Amino acid sequence: MTSATLPAVAPASTKPSALRPGRILLYVVLIIGALLMITPFLWMVLTAFKSELEILKFSWLPGELRWSNFSEAMQTAPFLRYFRNSALIALGETAFTLVVCTTAGYALAKLPLKGGKFMLGYFIVLLLVPFQIILVPLFMIVKSIPLFGGNNIIGQGGIGWLNSWWGLIIPLGAAPFFTFLARQFFVSLPDELAQAARVDGLGEFGIFWRIMTPLIKPALITIAVFQIEAAWNGFLWPLMITTSDEMRPLQLGLAIFSQNPAEIQWPYLMAGTALATLPMIVLFVFAQKRFIEGMANVGIKG
Repeated sequence: MTSATLPAVAPASTKPSALRPGRILLYVVLIIGALLMITPFLWMVLTAFKSELEILKFSWLPGELRWSNFSEAMQTAPFLRYFRNSALIALGETAFTLVVCTTAGYALAKLPLKGGKFMLGYFIVLLLVPFQIILVPLFMIVKSIPLFGGNNIIGQGGIGWLNSWWGLIIPLGAAPFFTFLARQFFVSLPDELAQAARVDGLGEFGIFWRIMTPLIKPALITIAVFQIEAAWNGFLWPLMITTSDEMRPLQLGLAIFSQNPAEIQWPYLMAGTALATLPMIVLFVFAQKRFIEGMANVGIKG
């Protein structure tokens, strides 16, 4: 008995499918958006290499690369001190944020709190409140901290946390968005892990620190990247509460090149801005994998 001859199957085509009009339009929109976002950055870098005369006439490419603009900008103002201040503020805020927001996120996600849903709703509402609205109340609270800056026990008579590291770091360390982000990651972890640890006699803090927190590393890196970037680029809050040049962060230090609107030192300003941007670029390059993973998983569970 002979087997029936099977019809020949044509091999699958390996040629890429033709681009559809919708996909072409998508690529065009993405390219235009990318160009719009990169153009200011490109202009900043190119201007940092120009001379004062080249600024007066518009041109994209500098006639000569003036590397000396960077060293001269660093000598015009105490930028090493500004860099140090920004680094201390960024690291301090990030450490405080990781401790406070992850702890609050774990409590909202895993502990049987009375009114837990109400507190979660409260944090979500806070996400809708612009920072500028709370600037004045926050300033008054910082100024009235008891027993600091010459204040008495009821917070009067002195300046409180104004012009201090406490005032620069603590008030902006606990952000509703980071608490919500940590809570979303903790919710995605199975409750059986915590229950098994409780059966073994592990306390609640031990469960949080030793069991749950190591499992949300993408969230921790995402929070750290966001907070470091926000603290490093902070301008309005340090401007309000600092009066001494010793406490100025980098973004306030850059304003020294634009104190006189009629004589803005554009090459030095752009050179300083480029140097200030470099640490954030390096940070994102090294943390982008975990950062993208953290943002992709933020809405796993409600």
